Amino acid sequence: MLQSDSSASVSTKSGSDEDDNLIALARQQLQSNPQTPLSWPSNGNLTLDWVLDLISTFDWSSRNLPPSDFSSVLPVPVFDQFILLASKILHKEPNCVNIDGCAPDSSVVVVGDVHGQLHDVIFLFENAGFPSEKRFFVFNGDYVDRGAWGLETFLLLLAWKIFLPHRVFLLRGNHESKYCTSVYGFEQEVMVKYGDQGKHVYRKCLGCFEGLPLASIIAGRVYTAHGGLFRSMPVASSKRAKGKKGRRTVFKPDIEYLSLGSLEELSKARRSVLDPPWQGLNLIPGDVLWSDPSMNPGLSPNKERGIGLLWGPDCTEEFLKKYQLKLIIRSHEGPDAREKRSGLSGMQEGYTIDHVVQSGKLITLFSAPDYPQFQATEERYNNKGAYIVLEPPYFDDPVFHSFVAVLPRPKANAFYNYEDVIDSDEELDLASM
Repeated sequence: MLQSDSSASVSTKSGSDEDDNLIALARQQLQSNPQTPLSWPSNGNLTLDWVLDLISTFDWSSRNLPPSDFSSVLPVPVFDQFILLASKILHKEPNCVNIDGCAPDSSVVVVGDVHGQLHDVIFLFENAGFPSEKRFFVFNGDYVDRGAWGLETFLLLLAWKIFLPHRVFLLRGNHESKYCTSVYGFEQEVMVKYGDQGKHVYRKCLGCFEGLPLASIIAGRVYTAHGGLFRSMPVASSKRAKGKKGRRTVFKPDIEYLSLGSLEELSKARRSVLDPPWQGLNLIPGDVLWSDPSMNPGLSPNKERGIGLLWGPDCTEEFLKKYQLKLIIRSHEGPDAREKRSGLSGMQEGYTIDHVVQSGKLITLFSAPDYPQFQATEERYNNKGAYIVLEPPYFDDPVFHSFVAVLPRPKANAFYNYEDVIDSDEELDLASM
Protein backbone atom coordinates (compact mmCIF):
# COMPACT_ATOMS: atom_id res chain seq x y z
CA MET A 1 0.00 0.00 0.00
CA LEU A 2 1.05 3.58 -0.56
CA GLN A 3 1.72 4.58 3.01
CA SER A 4 4.47 5.51 5.40
CA ASP A 5 4.93 4.73 9.07
CA SER A 6 2.40 6.99 10.77
CA SER A 7 4.52 7.20 13.91
CA ALA A 8 7.03 9.47 12.20
CA SER A 9 6.67 13.16 11.52
CA VAL A 10 6.57 13.94 7.83
CA SER A 11 6.77 17.42 6.31
CA THR A 12 3.67 18.92 4.80
CA LYS A 13 2.86 17.54 1.38
CA SER A 14 3.76 19.68 -1.56
CA GLY A 15 1.17 18.13 -3.89
CA SER A 16 -1.92 19.92 -5.24
CA ASP A 17 -5.59 18.89 -5.20
CA GLU A 18 -5.11 17.50 -8.69
CA ASP A 19 -2.27 15.36 -7.40
CA ASP A 20 -4.47 14.14 -4.55
CA ASN A 21 -6.95 12.86 -7.11
CA LEU A 22 -4.18 11.09 -9.03
CA ILE A 23 -2.85 9.58 -5.84
CA ALA A 24 -6.32 8.33 -4.94
CA LEU A 25 -6.50 6.73 -8.39
CA ALA A 26 -3.10 5.14 -7.87
CA ARG A 27 -4.18 3.76 -4.49
CA GLN A 28 -7.30 2.29 -6.06
CA GLN A 29 -5.21 0.62 -8.74
CA LEU A 30 -2.75 -0.73 -6.19
CA GLN A 31 -5.55 -2.45 -4.31
CA SER A 32 -6.67 -4.37 -7.38
CA ASN A 33 -5.03 -7.30 -9.10
CA PRO A 34 -3.53 -5.65 -12.18
CA GLN A 35 -3.63 -7.20 -15.60
CA THR A 36 -0.35 -8.69 -16.71
CA PRO A 37 1.70 -8.76 -18.81
CA LEU A 38 2.26 -5.08 -19.41
CA SER A 39 2.04 -4.10 -23.05
CA TRP A 40 3.58 -1.20 -24.91
CA PRO A 41 1.08 1.44 -26.16
CA SER A 42 0.14 0.77 -29.78
CA ASN A 43 0.98 4.34 -30.79
CA GLY A 44 4.24 4.31 -28.83
CA ASN A 45 3.19 7.27 -26.66
CA LEU A 46 3.11 6.83 -22.90
CA THR A 47 0.22 8.36 -20.95
CA LEU A 48 -0.27 9.14 -17.28
CA ASP A 49 -2.63 6.18 -17.01
CA TRP A 50 0.07 3.90 -18.43
CA VAL A 51 2.61 5.13 -15.88
CA LEU A 52 0.10 4.66 -13.05
CA ASP A 53 -0.61 1.14 -14.31
CA LEU A 54 3.13 0.48 -14.27
CA ILE A 55 3.36 1.62 -10.64
CA SER A 56 0.38 -0.55 -9.73
CA THR A 57 1.73 -3.60 -11.52
CA PHE A 58 5.25 -3.32 -10.12
CA ASP A 59 3.93 -2.88 -6.59
CA TRP A 60 1.58 -5.85 -6.96
CA SER A 61 4.19 -8.14 -8.49
CA SER A 62 6.74 -7.28 -5.78
CA ARG A 63 4.26 -8.52 -3.19
CA ASN A 64 2.73 -11.49 -4.96
CA LEU A 65 5.19 -13.03 -7.43
CA PRO A 66 8.67 -14.49 -7.09
CA PRO A 67 11.40 -12.47 -8.86
CA SER A 68 11.81 -15.24 -11.44
CA ASP A 69 8.29 -14.45 -12.72
CA PHE A 70 9.08 -10.84 -13.52
CA SER A 71 9.51 -11.54 -17.23
CA SER A 72 5.82 -12.50 -17.28
CA VAL A 73 5.01 -9.03 -15.93
CA LEU A 74 7.25 -7.04 -18.29
CA PRO A 75 8.13 -9.24 -21.29
CA VAL A 76 11.46 -8.72 -23.02
CA PRO A 77 9.91 -7.23 -26.23
CA VAL A 78 8.19 -4.58 -24.08
CA PHE A 79 11.39 -3.98 -22.12
CA ASP A 80 13.30 -3.54 -25.40
CA GLN A 81 10.90 -0.84 -26.64
CA PHE A 82 11.00 0.80 -23.22
CA ILE A 83 14.77 0.94 -22.86
CA LEU A 84 15.36 1.95 -26.49
CA LEU A 85 13.13 5.01 -26.27
CA ALA A 86 14.51 6.06 -22.90
CA SER A 87 18.11 5.64 -24.09
CA LYS A 88 17.49 7.78 -27.16
CA ILE A 89 16.14 10.59 -24.98
CA LEU A 90 18.97 10.39 -22.43
CA HIS A 91 21.84 10.17 -24.91
CA LYS A 92 20.72 13.43 -26.53
CA GLU A 93 21.06 15.36 -23.28
CA PRO A 94 24.30 17.19 -22.42
CA ASN A 95 26.61 16.20 -19.57
CA CYS A 96 25.23 19.06 -17.49
CA VAL A 97 21.52 19.64 -18.05
CA ASN A 98 20.25 23.22 -17.77
CA ILE A 99 16.79 23.14 -16.22
CA ASP A 100 15.20 26.42 -17.16
CA GLY A 101 11.62 27.46 -17.76
CA CYS A 102 10.76 27.27 -14.07
CA ALA A 103 7.63 29.44 -14.02
CA PRO A 104 6.39 31.43 -11.00
CA ASP A 105 3.80 28.71 -10.31
CA SER A 106 6.17 25.76 -10.67
CA SER A 107 8.45 23.87 -8.29
CA VAL A 108 11.44 21.54 -8.52
CA VAL A 109 11.77 18.36 -6.46
CA VAL A 110 15.33 17.07 -5.96
CA VAL A 111 15.81 13.42 -4.96
CA GLY A 112 18.94 11.63 -3.74
CA ASP A 113 19.92 7.93 -3.70
CA VAL A 114 16.98 5.49 -3.77
CA HIS A 115 18.85 2.16 -4.21
CA GLY A 116 16.11 -0.13 -5.44
CA GLN A 117 13.70 0.69 -2.61
CA LEU A 118 10.65 0.71 -4.88
CA HIS A 119 7.97 1.19 -2.25
CA ASP A 120 9.73 4.20 -0.73
CA VAL A 121 10.02 5.75 -4.20
CA ILE A 122 6.29 5.24 -4.74
CA PHE A 123 5.60 6.90 -1.39
CA LEU A 124 7.93 9.78 -2.30
CA PHE A 125 5.88 10.47 -5.43
CA GLU A 126 2.69 10.31 -3.38
CA ASN A 127 4.06 12.73 -0.81
CA ALA A 128 5.71 15.20 -3.16
CA GLY A 129 3.15 15.00 -5.96
CA PHE A 130 3.60 13.38 -9.35
CA PRO A 131 5.75 14.99 -12.05
CA SER A 132 3.73 17.43 -14.14
CA GLU A 133 4.15 20.48 -16.34
CA LYS A 134 4.45 22.56 -13.17
CA ARG A 135 6.43 20.12 -11.07
CA PHE A 136 9.97 19.26 -12.18
CA PHE A 137 11.93 16.33 -10.74
CA VAL A 138 15.71 15.96 -10.61
CA PHE A 139 17.12 12.62 -9.45
CA ASN A 140 20.76 12.49 -8.33
CA GLY A 141 21.47 8.88 -9.28
CA ASP A 142 21.95 5.50 -7.55
CA TYR A 143 18.67 3.96 -8.64
CA VAL A 144 19.87 0.36 -8.40
CA ASP A 145 21.91 -1.98 -6.14
CA ARG A 146 21.48 -2.89 -2.47
CA GLY A 147 17.66 -2.97 -2.61
CA ALA A 148 15.65 -5.87 -4.05
CA TRP A 149 13.77 -3.87 -6.70
CA GLY A 150 16.44 -1.92 -8.56
CA LEU A 151 15.11 -2.93 -11.97
CA GLU A 152 11.55 -1.88 -11.18
CA THR A 153 12.75 1.37 -9.64
CA PHE A 154 14.92 2.27 -12.63
CA LEU A 155 12.19 1.39 -15.12
CA LEU A 156 9.60 3.40 -13.20
CA LEU A 157 11.82 6.49 -13.32
CA LEU A 158 12.48 5.90 -17.02
CA ALA A 159 8.72 5.79 -17.57
CA TRP A 160 8.35 9.25 -16.06
CA LYS A 161 11.29 10.44 -18.17
CA ILE A 162 9.66 9.17 -21.37
CA PHE A 163 6.28 10.63 -20.40
CA LEU A 164 7.65 14.07 -19.36
CA PRO A 165 11.16 14.33 -20.83
CA HIS A 166 11.47 18.07 -20.13
CA ARG A 167 10.20 17.83 -16.57
CA VAL A 168 11.95 14.72 -15.24
CA PHE A 169 15.75 14.58 -15.21
CA LEU A 170 17.70 11.47 -14.30
CA LEU A 171 21.37 11.95 -13.47
CA ARG A 172 23.90 9.18 -13.13
CA GLY A 173 25.19 7.82 -9.85
CA ASN A 174 28.32 5.79 -9.22
CA HIS A 175 26.15 2.66 -8.96
CA GLU A 176 24.98 3.07 -12.55
CA SER A 177 28.14 1.26 -13.60
CA LYS A 178 29.25 -2.24 -14.51
CA TYR A 179 31.57 -2.55 -11.54
CA CYS A 180 29.10 -1.56 -8.82
CA THR A 181 26.19 -3.51 -10.28
CA SER A 182 28.34 -6.64 -10.40
CA VAL A 183 29.21 -6.26 -6.69
CA TYR A 184 26.06 -4.85 -5.10
CA GLY A 185 23.36 -6.97 -6.70
CA PHE A 186 21.77 -5.36 -9.74
CA GLU A 187 23.41 -7.67 -12.29
CA GLN A 188 22.30 -10.76 -10.36
CA GLU A 189 18.82 -9.24 -9.87
CA VAL A 190 18.39 -8.90 -13.63
CA MET A 191 19.66 -12.42 -14.23
CA VAL A 192 17.14 -13.85 -11.77
CA LYS A 193 14.25 -11.80 -13.10
CA TYR A 194 14.92 -12.55 -16.77
CA GLY A 195 16.68 -15.91 -16.69
CA ASP A 196 18.13 -16.91 -20.07
CA GLN A 197 17.47 -13.40 -21.40
CA GLY A 198 19.08 -11.74 -18.39
CA LYS A 199 22.39 -10.99 -20.11
CA HIS A 200 20.53 -9.19 -22.89
CA VAL A 201 18.47 -7.11 -20.43
CA TYR A 202 21.50 -6.28 -18.29
CA ARG A 203 23.52 -5.19 -21.33
CA LYS A 204 20.68 -2.90 -22.42
CA CYS A 205 20.54 -1.38 -18.93
CA LEU A 206 24.28 -0.67 -19.02
CA GLY A 207 23.83 1.05 -22.38
CA CYS A 208 21.09 3.19 -20.87
CA PHE A 209 23.33 4.06 -17.91
CA GLU A 210 25.86 5.47 -20.38
CA GLY A 211 23.30 8.03 -21.50
CA LEU A 212 22.52 9.40 -18.05
CA PRO A 213 23.75 13.01 -17.67
CA LEU A 214 26.25 13.83 -14.94
CA ALA A 215 24.91 17.04 -13.44
CA SER A 216 22.25 19.73 -13.62
CA ILE A 217 21.92 23.47 -13.17
CA ILE A 218 18.46 24.41 -11.89
CA ALA A 219 17.14 27.90 -12.69
CA GLY A 220 20.70 29.18 -12.94
CA ARG A 221 20.98 28.96 -9.14
CA VAL A 222 21.49 25.33 -8.07
CA TYR A 223 24.07 22.73 -9.13
CA THR A 224 23.23 19.08 -8.52
CA ALA A 225 25.34 15.97 -9.08
CA HIS A 226 25.67 12.59 -7.44
CA GLY A 227 29.12 13.00 -5.86
CA GLY A 228 29.79 16.68 -6.42
CA LEU A 229 32.73 18.76 -7.59
CA PHE A 230 35.58 17.77 -9.87
CA ARG A 231 39.13 18.62 -10.88
CA SER A 232 40.42 20.70 -13.74
CA MET A 233 42.36 18.82 -16.40
CA PRO A 234 45.34 20.89 -17.61
CA VAL A 235 46.40 20.70 -21.21
CA ALA A 236 48.58 17.62 -21.40
CA SER A 237 51.79 17.24 -23.30
CA SER A 238 52.24 14.09 -25.38
CA LYS A 239 55.38 12.13 -26.12
CA ARG A 240 55.81 9.33 -28.62
CA ALA A 241 58.05 6.50 -27.49
CA LYS A 242 61.33 6.32 -29.42
CA GLY A 243 61.60 3.56 -31.99
CA LYS A 244 57.89 2.79 -31.80
CA LYS A 245 56.49 4.19 -35.00
CA GLY A 246 52.74 4.35 -35.06
CA ARG A 247 52.46 3.66 -31.36
CA ARG A 248 49.48 5.31 -29.65
CA THR A 249 50.32 8.69 -28.16
CA VAL A 250 50.11 8.62 -24.38
CA PHE A 251 48.79 11.69 -22.58
CA LYS A 252 50.15 12.23 -19.09
CA PRO A 253 48.62 15.31 -17.50
CA ASP A 254 50.16 16.58 -14.32
CA ILE A 255 47.68 15.52 -11.65
CA GLU A 256 49.91 16.25 -8.66
CA TYR A 257 48.52 19.77 -8.49
CA LEU A 258 44.73 19.72 -8.20
CA SER A 259 42.54 22.66 -9.03
CA LEU A 260 38.79 22.98 -9.33
CA GLY A 261 37.27 22.11 -12.71
CA SER A 262 34.97 24.25 -14.83
CA LEU A 263 31.52 23.63 -16.27
CA GLU A 264 33.10 23.92 -19.70
CA GLU A 265 35.43 21.02 -18.90
CA LEU A 266 32.49 19.05 -17.53
CA SER A 267 30.60 19.57 -20.78
CA LYS A 268 33.48 18.01 -22.78
CA ALA A 269 33.97 14.90 -20.66
CA ARG A 270 33.13 11.53 -22.19
CA ARG A 271 30.45 10.13 -19.91
CA SER A 272 29.96 6.88 -21.83
CA VAL A 273 32.95 5.34 -20.04
CA LEU A 274 31.12 3.45 -17.28
CA ASP A 275 33.90 2.24 -15.04
CA PRO A 276 37.19 3.43 -13.60
CA PRO A 277 40.05 3.72 -14.05
CA TRP A 278 39.40 6.79 -16.14
CA GLN A 279 42.12 8.79 -17.84
CA GLY A 280 42.55 12.33 -19.10
CA LEU A 281 39.30 14.27 -19.34
CA ASN A 282 37.47 11.17 -18.19
CA LEU A 283 38.80 11.68 -14.69
CA ILE A 284 36.05 14.31 -14.48
CA PRO A 285 33.10 11.86 -14.55
CA GLY A 286 34.87 9.79 -11.91
CA ASP A 287 35.11 12.87 -9.70
CA VAL A 288 31.51 13.93 -10.30
CA LEU A 289 30.23 10.46 -9.35
CA TRP A 290 32.57 9.49 -6.50
CA SER A 291 33.82 12.64 -4.70
CA ASP A 292 32.88 13.74 -1.18
CA PRO A 293 32.98 16.99 0.78
CA SER A 294 35.40 17.56 3.62
CA MET A 295 35.83 20.17 6.31
CA ASN A 296 39.50 20.49 5.36
CA PRO A 297 40.31 23.16 2.77
CA GLY A 298 41.45 22.41 -0.76
CA LEU A 299 41.25 19.43 -3.10
CA SER A 300 42.84 16.11 -2.31
CA PRO A 301 42.56 12.49 -3.48
CA ASN A 302 39.69 10.58 -1.89
CA LYS A 303 41.80 7.83 -0.33
CA GLU A 304 38.91 6.22 1.56
CA ARG A 305 37.06 5.46 -1.67
CA GLY A 306 40.15 4.98 -3.79
CA ILE A 307 38.68 7.25 -6.47
CA GLY A 308 37.48 10.82 -6.81
CA LEU A 309 38.31 13.76 -4.58
CA LEU A 310 37.68 15.39 -1.25
CA TRP A 311 36.90 19.10 -1.42
CA GLY A 312 36.69 21.70 1.30
CA PRO A 313 34.46 24.72 2.04
CA ASP A 314 36.84 26.98 0.12
CA CYS A 315 36.19 24.95 -3.06
CA THR A 316 32.44 25.16 -2.48
CA GLU A 317 32.73 28.93 -2.19
CA GLU A 318 34.93 29.18 -5.28
CA PHE A 319 32.52 27.13 -7.40
CA LEU A 320 29.38 28.94 -6.21
CA LYS A 321 30.93 32.37 -6.65
CA LYS A 322 32.38 31.64 -10.09
CA TYR A 323 29.02 30.54 -11.51
CA GLN A 324 26.81 32.82 -9.39
CA LEU A 325 25.11 29.85 -7.77
CA LYS A 326 23.53 29.57 -4.34
CA LEU A 327 23.35 25.84 -3.70
CA ILE A 328 25.15 22.59 -4.41
CA ILE A 329 22.92 19.55 -3.81
CA ARG A 330 24.75 16.25 -3.96
CA SER A 331 24.02 12.74 -2.66
CA HIS A 332 26.25 9.62 -2.56
CA GLU A 333 26.52 9.17 1.24
CA GLY A 334 24.06 7.15 3.27
CA PRO A 335 24.13 6.57 7.04
CA ASP A 336 26.70 3.79 6.74
CA ALA A 337 29.16 6.04 4.92
CA ARG A 338 28.56 9.07 7.12
CA GLU A 339 29.14 7.33 10.43
CA LYS A 340 32.78 6.91 9.41
CA ARG A 341 33.35 10.54 8.38
CA SER A 342 34.75 12.89 11.00
CA GLY A 343 33.58 16.48 11.09
CA LEU A 344 30.37 15.89 9.10
CA SER A 345 26.85 15.25 10.37
CA GLY A 346 25.12 11.88 10.20
CA MET A 347 22.38 11.01 7.75
CA GLN A 348 19.54 10.24 10.16
CA GLU A 349 17.17 12.87 8.71
CA GLY A 350 17.98 12.12 5.07
CA TYR A 351 20.00 15.30 4.53
CA THR A 352 22.86 17.33 5.97
CA ILE A 353 24.06 20.87 5.39
CA ASP A 354 27.81 20.33 5.06
CA HIS A 355 29.21 23.71 4.06
CA VAL A 356 27.83 27.17 4.78
CA VAL A 357 29.91 29.76 2.94
CA GLN A 358 29.50 33.36 1.89
CA SER A 359 27.91 32.55 -1.49
CA GLY A 360 25.60 29.76 -0.32
CA LYS A 361 25.45 26.17 0.92
CA LEU A 362 26.45 22.60 0.16
CA ILE A 363 23.80 19.97 0.96
CA THR A 364 24.00 16.17 0.93
CA LEU A 365 20.64 14.54 0.17
CA PHE A 366 19.83 10.84 0.66
CA SER A 367 16.38 9.51 -0.22
CA ALA A 368 16.51 5.84 0.84
CA PRO A 369 15.03 5.46 4.36
CA ASP A 370 15.87 2.49 6.60
CA TYR A 371 18.96 1.87 4.47
CA PRO A 372 20.39 -0.52 3.47
CA GLN A 373 17.49 -2.91 2.96
CA PHE A 374 19.69 -5.91 3.82
CA GLN A 375 21.98 -5.55 6.79
CA ALA A 376 24.16 -8.12 8.52
CA THR A 377 23.67 -6.74 12.03
CA GLU A 378 20.44 -6.72 14.03
CA GLU A 379 20.89 -3.05 14.88
CA ARG A 380 19.69 -0.94 11.95
CA TYR A 381 20.37 2.72 11.16
CA ASN A 382 16.64 3.49 10.97
CA ASN A 383 17.46 6.61 9.01
CA LYS A 384 14.85 8.74 7.33
CA GLY A 385 14.99 9.59 3.65
CA ALA A 386 14.44 13.10 2.36
CA TYR A 387 13.72 15.13 -0.73
CA ILE A 388 14.07 18.85 -1.36
CA VAL A 389 11.52 21.20 -2.90
CA LEU A 390 12.80 24.34 -4.61
CA GLU A 391 10.18 27.03 -5.01
CA PRO A 392 9.84 30.39 -6.81
CA PRO A 393 10.86 33.07 -7.22
CA TYR A 394 14.53 32.07 -7.14
CA PHE A 395 14.43 28.27 -6.61
CA ASP A 396 17.43 28.46 -4.28
CA ASP A 397 15.81 28.26 -0.82
CA PRO A 398 15.55 24.52 -0.08
CA VAL A 399 12.53 23.12 1.74
CA PHE A 400 13.41 19.75 3.28
CA HIS A 401 10.89 16.91 3.48
CA SER A 402 11.97 13.93 5.58
CA PHE A 403 10.05 10.65 5.50
CA VAL A 404 10.33 7.17 6.96
CA ALA A 405 10.34 3.84 5.16
CA VAL A 406 7.25 2.01 3.99
CA LEU A 407 7.23 -0.91 6.41
CA PRO A 408 6.97 -3.81 6.48
CA ARG A 409 8.62 -4.32 3.13
CA PRO A 410 7.50 -7.29 1.04
CA LYS A 411 9.61 -10.36 1.75
CA ALA A 412 12.62 -10.53 -0.54
CA ASN A 413 16.07 -12.04 -0.72
CA ALA A 414 19.19 -10.02 -1.39
CA PHE A 415 20.88 -10.38 -4.78
CA TYR A 416 24.38 -9.95 -3.31
CA ASN A 417 26.25 -11.31 -0.31
CA TYR A 418 25.61 -8.41 2.01
CA GLU A 419 27.36 -10.15 4.91
CA ASP A 420 30.70 -10.27 3.12
CA VAL A 421 30.65 -7.29 0.77
CA ILE A 422 32.18 -4.04 2.01
CA ASP A 423 29.75 -1.86 3.95
CA SER A 424 29.84 1.08 1.60
CA ASP A 425 31.67 2.23 -1.51
CA GLU A 426 35.00 2.96 0.15
CA GLU A 427 38.02 0.79 -0.55
CA LEU A 428 37.14 0.54 -4.23
CA ASP A 429 39.00 -2.45 -5.63
CA LEU A 430 40.46 -0.97 -8.79
CA ALA A 431 42.68 -4.00 -9.33
CA SER A 432 39.63 -6.17 -9.95
CA MET A 433 38.23 -3.92 -12.67
